Amino acid sequence: MRILGFSQKWPKLDEATFTTFRVKRRDKDWQQSELVQIVYKPRSKDREILGLAVIISKDMRRLRTPFDDLHGAFEPSPITRAEAIADGFPSYKAMAAWLHKVHGLGPNAHINKLTLLYHARYIKASADV
Repeated sequence: MRILGFSQKWPKLDEATFTTFRVKRRDKDWQQSELVQIVYKPRSKDREILGLAVIISKDMRRLRTPFDDLHGAFEPSPITRAEAIADGFPSYKAMAAWLHKVHGLGPNAHINKLTLLYHARYIKASADV
């Protein structure tokens, strides 16, 4: 089972169903119906397993280009401002800047929008806190 890691405990991780944007993987891309382990800080000694989730949908999206407003939408659909905010960014522009800085993605770059449904959640025991 693969790990889907998060560096912050976003409020969306408390919801039964949530979305996240992920760069396409070179080895084996994420698949609909795949069971994944949701982990906070996966590469840290402070790692915390939040639960197991199923990818219930995988949609290809892309970063906007200056031509979107001039010529209409291209396929796949661009990421919207509302989606960027729901993903934890203050704006679409902040999301695009972060994706460029961290992953080198520019205009029209394709990215997966994954929708996940918790299958099982792990709750820390009081002794672990």
